[in-house]
Amino acid sequence: MVVKVGINGFGRIGRLAFRRIQNVEGVEVT
Repeated sequence: MVVKVGINGFGRIGRLAFRRIQNVEGVEVT
């Protein structure tokens, strides 16, 4: 199962969240 995650804005928190999510299998960042 692929989980889609949308990040609203790429401020400091968005970038940190994106880096963490990239390392998780089965998660797609949109």
